[in-house]
Amino acid sequence: MISNLVKAEQLKSEQFPLNFSARAVEVAKKAIIDTEGEDGEILRVSVLGGGCAGMQYALNFVPTLEKFDLTTTIDGLAVSIDIFSVAHLKNTLVDYEESLQGAGFKFNNPNAKRSCGCGSSFS
Repeated sequence: MISNLVKAEQLKSEQFPLNFSARAVEVAKKAIIDTEGEDGEILRVSVLGGGCAGMQYALNFVPTLEKFDLTTTIDGLAVSIDIFSVAHLKNTLVDYEESLQGAGFKFNNPNAKRSCGCGSSFS
């Protein structure tokens, strides 16, 4: 599937390599409404080099899909991931947590060998 991908590919939500909690979807959809979609209305999940553990998670709103993205719609939220990031994030649960230390998206990544203390980077 991925090796033959030449354009963004729409997947059913159960085929998508990431899972999202209902709370994460709710917060992302609210952010789009609150910003009136000024950055875009697609939640793009990716992995970037850097962070204290070597790789870091990234969540951004984007207006369009990239050529090699996988995309799905989860409860009305358009989500995309690039094929490079799939290898690092397959079967990851994206959640949203609120605590005394703050609020934010949390990645429960079964592929991470180690994570930093803040939870935003991994290797």
